[in-house]
Amino acid sequence: MFNKISLSFAFILLLLWTPFAFAEPNMQEGKWEITMKMDMQGMPMAMPPMKHTQCLTKKDMVPQKQEKNRDCKIISSKISGDTLTWVMQCSDKNGTHESNGRITYKGNSFDGVINMTITEPKHGKSKITQHISGKRIGDCK
Repeated sequence: MFNKISLSFAFILLLLWTPFAFAEPNMQEGKWEITMKMDMQGMPMAMPPMKHTQCLTKKDMVPQKQEKNRDCKIISSKISGDTLTWVMQCSDKNGTHESNGRITYKGNSFDGVINMTITEPKHGKSKITQHISGKRIGDCK
């Protein structure tokens, strides 16, 4: 009887653990080159794409360019399959912004979109859409 209980308990643990084993997206940790193309309401011309590099890990998968004098916090994040979604709030001396991002990892690449609302005391609210893509370029040092 003890063996049947132990075997049943082990089987239940395996069933409970299995979804978590596959919960990570298809993302390779390392140094990534990230390209952002910005679309801003009311802008007559498109801005050129901006690139930066960042080390991304399974614990820190949100691509973001670190900027001086800007305090950013990830409010929430969720993984569904290979797709990561998040909400981030940032503030600096000019105001605040909140962004909602969604990217889908494909091993050594990803693509997605970030929707941002900027609130500045002098200019009010403006909305920006950033189309984002990334490719793994090596290991982090």
